[in-house]
Amino acid sequence: MYEIYCKLRDEKGVKDADVAKATGITKSTFSDWKNGRSKPKDEKLLKIAEYFEVTLDYLRTGEEPSQPDGYYLNGETAEMAQRLFENKDLRILFDAAKDASPEDLKTTYDMLMALKKKERGMDAD
Repeated sequence: MYEIYCKLRDEKGVKDADVAKATGITKSTFSDWKNGRSKPKDEKLLKIAEYFEVTLDYLRTGEEPSQPDGYYLNGETAEMAQRLFENKDLRILFDAAKDASPEDLKTTYDMLMALKKKERGMDAD
């Protein structure tokens, strides 16, 4: 995992201190991971994955899991997404940049991230 983290960090051109500041993970924690004194917990891995905009699977293995043919992982999700897309009032979820203010986009993003954390069994802050 640490090697993949270093690759992402270097690709983004940031330092451990930058990642620490953005995620709230201490620099000493990164040092402990590097030197094998501890292993990262899922909560911290999730923060790093979100920071680098990758999946937990990618952060752990360096590979994305194989995806089914469709964009969505199951038919029920695909059906709901199609309904949202067809509803002109809710289409903002797909075309938000046209009409939404930055504040509205941030609120939407925060709400969706809280839902994802809830789905993963983590407390939403």
